[in-house]
Amino acid sequence: MSVEQRDPHSGYLTTGHEWNGITELNTPVPRPVYVFLILTVVFSVVYWVLMPAWPLGSSFTKGLLGADDRAALARSIQQATATRSAWTDQIAGKSFAEIEADPRLMADVRRAGHTLFGDNCSVCHGRDARGGKGFPNLTTSSWLWGGSPEAIAETIRVGINAPHADSRVSQMPAFGRDGILKRDEMENVVAYVLSLSKPPALGDKVAAERITAGKAVFAANCVACHGAEAKGNPELGAPDLTDAHWIHGNDENSIYADVWGGLKGQMPGWEGRLTPIERKILVLYLIDLRSKRP
Repeated sequence: MSVEQRDPHSGYLTTGHEWNGITELNTPVPRPVYVFLILTVVFSVVYWVLMPAWPLGSSFTKGLLGADDRAALARSIQQATATRSAWTDQIAGKSFAEIEADPRLMADVRRAGHTLFGDNCSVCHGRDARGGKGFPNLTTSSWLWGGSPEAIAETIRVGINAPHADSRVSQMPAFGRDGILKRDEMENVVAYVLSLSKPPALGDKVAAERITAGKAVFAANCVACHGAEAKGNPELGAPDLTDAHWIHGNDENSIYADVWGGLKGQMPGWEGRLTPIERKILVLYLIDLRSKRP
């Protein structure tokens, strides 16, 4: 390689390599690059001295500034808790009715409740709390275990068919799978249940006969839970069969499937995860959603 060979146009030395008449220049690194590299090294050394940086086995260098992200986070949480306690203490000390009558407290409930519901309940009941197939709509007045604030609070606390020692327990028998009812009996009782919220067309004698037969099947097998008028029983978690709110569908096929295979819903108990204040906020949030439903 010719070390002293220079490019006549730029004045830079060449590497001595040439490809098809093109000579490679030995262009020096621009000075700003060195400046930035030096500044980076200086910044790194200063940072190592001032801030926590190097591991020392079970500990680490603390730095001259003594910065501690864990301590900063703990202080931030303490400050947030202190700020929040200004209204959560009132939530704890007041009744549901008193809180509902306080617009300022309800504004805090809506804000905190929306977050709590989204983090813990929306995966089943949806972000808008309107539920879906197999999961109840929480914005209506139809509640399996009662819709009073106290009843809702207890359901949230202990769950339904959950591991909690005080869990609410409910199950609908599999009348078809377990051979309790015959096929025609199930078809008749389905026709009767459908008629409670969707009366058949006038003059439909076949439907009327099935409904009459189904009413007898219902009286013999279903009134113990759903009641003689099929209005349900919140003490047993039995739904009202006369309204328009159905968890598993209100068409003939869906109801037949429920009668044949039975039902056993499940909801976790939240006592171990949510504090009493958080559960109370959730109750108030749900009641507020229900009151806004047209």
